[in-house]
Amino acid sequence: MKFAILLTLSAALLGSCSGDHTQSTEAIIASENVEALQNKKAELNASAATIKEELAQIEKALETLNPAEKKEVLVTTAMVKDTLFNHFVEIQGSVDTKQNVLVYPEYQGTLLRVNVKKGQRVSKGQTLASIDDGGLGSQVAQLETQEALAKTTFERQQRLWNQKIGSEIQFLQAKTQYESAQNMVKQMKSQLGRTVVKAPFSGVIDDVITEQGTVVAPGMPLFRIVNLSNMYVSAEVPETYLKTIQKGKDVSVYFPVLDETVETTIRQAGDYINPANRSFPIEIDVPNKKGNIKPNLTARLSINDYTSDNAILIPLNVINENAEGEQYVYTAFAKAEDNTTVAKQQIITTGLSQGDKIEVLTGLKAGDQIIVEGARSVKDDQEVKILTY
Repeated sequence: MKFAILLTLSAALLGSCSGDHTQSTEAIIASENVEALQNKKAELNASAATIKEELAQIEKALETLNPAEKKEVLVTTAMVKDTLFNHFVEIQGSVDTKQNVLVYPEYQGTLLRVNVKKGQRVSKGQTLASIDDGGLGSQVAQLETQEALAKTTFERQQRLWNQKIGSEIQFLQAKTQYESAQNMVKQMKSQLGRTVVKAPFSGVIDDVITEQGTVVAPGMPLFRIVNLSNMYVSAEVPETYLKTIQKGKDVSVYFPVLDETVETTIRQAGDYINPANRSFPIEIDVPNKKGNIKPNLTARLSINDYTSDNAILIPLNVINENAEGEQYVYTAFAKAEDNTTVAKQQIITTGLSQGDKIEVLTGLKAGDQIIVEGARSVKDDQEVKILTY
């Protein structure tokens, strides 16, 4: 009976204090006095700490006097280990090749012969087609004859000049005529060479665009030639990764259409930030031994931008956050004095995450036992029972 009366009086007193406290707090807030608000906050924090401590003492006393009040939480734990941690950035790119070009004629005329067909493999310098030279061949032959005559005249004049016979002007004139004839032959042969279309590099004729007998001119495409042995993936990387994604970084390239993955490296990282999307370009070598990787094929890139040899990794789902924005986990702490295990709140700082794991930078060390199952239902210093499977 006395205990009931005491409870009633305590409840009435608590209700009265609560009413006064609420009114006082509201009055301080309404006053907009920063110093008064800070003082009130400190006062409340002190009261909360005292109440928490008193509640812990009461709970401990109740557990001692009345074992039925003891609440033991069942949890599972995992030992923290240091391990190798690789973080990857996922972006999308497309396959390209620098040897995928259209071949154009350098001379205007009728396409006399097409020496290749679609799908044919050709070598660098191989003749692909010939254009009517419009009489350039005859002009070259005539100029070569004139060159031969000029050469003979020059050689005779040179012998006479060496014997101190004849005038110097005759010798110089013969020399000039010979050199002029040589230059004219070279120039005409250069023009004649433009009537022959040759492969700029080794590869495969992907398309024959212009057929034999067509009148062609510079700027009109004749063939498309592709070399699939020198392929690469191009992609745009956000500027935030400028320091971590550089030349030589490991990359895993996945081709969804082919369902194939290629392990390679970044061969080039651009130095220019595109102002339109705040990104920089990269190129990644792609071995194409099977020849099934084609230009413009879509690729998914996993780029290793961070590696730690001794990282502390924990599951993301065991992390909580307090009112101050601090992250924390619960560790299982064995008390030597009474052979019990309690949950201890441990403030941590985290780094990068990969999948369902995240790296812990501070707050945990190898060998710590973190609470996994039951991590969101325990409290600091609460006794727990560890389940084993």
